[in-house]
Amino acid sequence: MPAAAAPTHLRARALPSVTGALRAVEGLLLGAGQRTARRNAWTSVLEDRRRARDRIEAQHVLEAASGRASRAT
Repeated sequence: MPAAAAPTHLRARALPSVTGALRAVEGLLLGAGQRTARRNAWTSVLEDRRRARDRIEAQHVLEAASGRASRAT
């Protein structure tokens, strides 16, 4: 006798992504304002890193144009 298919609500779901799991935990632990503040802070960190890379690249271009060797490694 063939087994009947499990109802949709009982079927196994794919495991959530790490990001999804972290956001779920974050949702349980932090209020909405704290989540927003944390995300804004992380966005600022990423933007600061991008600006730092841009500054280093501009410094290398200026040093190359002036004929000086870069001291940065």
